[in-house]
Amino acid sequence: MAEEKLSFIEHLEELRKRIIKCLIVIALGCAVSFYFAPKIFSILAMPIKKALPLNSTLIFTNPTEAFLIYFKTALIAGFFLTTPFILYQIWKFIAPGLYEREKQYVVPFVIISSLLFIGGAFFGYFFVFPPAFQFLINSFASDFIKPLPSMKEYFSLATSLLLAFGVIFETPVLIFFLAKVGIVTYKMLLRFQHYAIVLAFVIGAILTPTPDIFNQSMMAVPLLILYEIGIVIAWVVRKKPESEKN
Repeated sequence: MAEEKLSFIEHLEELRKRIIKCLIVIALGCAVSFYFAPKIFSILAMPIKKALPLNSTLIFTNPTEAFLIYFKTALIAGFFLTTPFILYQIWKFIAPGLYEREKQYVVPFVIISSLLFIGGAFFGYFFVFPPAFQFLINSFASDFIKPLPSMKEYFSLATSLLLAFGVIFETPVLIFFLAKVGIVTYKMLLRFQHYAIVLAFVIGAILTPTPDIFNQSMMAVPLLILYEIGIVIAWVVRKKPESEKN
């Protein structure tokens, strides 16, 4: 019992050391990112800057707003910059407690889920943001009503949408785990396929506020492709145990 207690304490001590290492590296990453924060925010704001009328700019409405936005930008950039180190520390901590079969899933899961999240964010930034902001700004501005978006409001909207796109693109990973534990099957997904089509266009209409069907389809079609990939994944997950039994 004493030996088990000591092992548990050592386990907590190792966790503490790895958390401290992660916090130090994140702090360094944020410090470096803060130096480039104006440039990073300028890149983030590029879609709305292209949509604004000539000589229009983003504004800040209180003395601390610009500093806080750059600080938040640095926090997010610093976290993403140090993500490989954080994932490595997590892996070193949990790997000793995993079976060899479980370890086979970890690296592909991290790589695939990371690529899907980044791909979703890039898709939102390059394909959804430009037409969305063009519509939102140019459709309602007039000689009497001028767009004066603030840094704070744009940062909040842009980061929320990028996060939403990243999470939505994790659909195949979610389906994999749901199929793995038996909550969904590929037959169930096929049966609900027509509902998925409707839901994809509803999400497309929400995340792409332009009224035309073309831009809504730009969001809906990738979602449907991800759903179809999820069906294939669920089919593979079901077929694999059957082949192992045979």
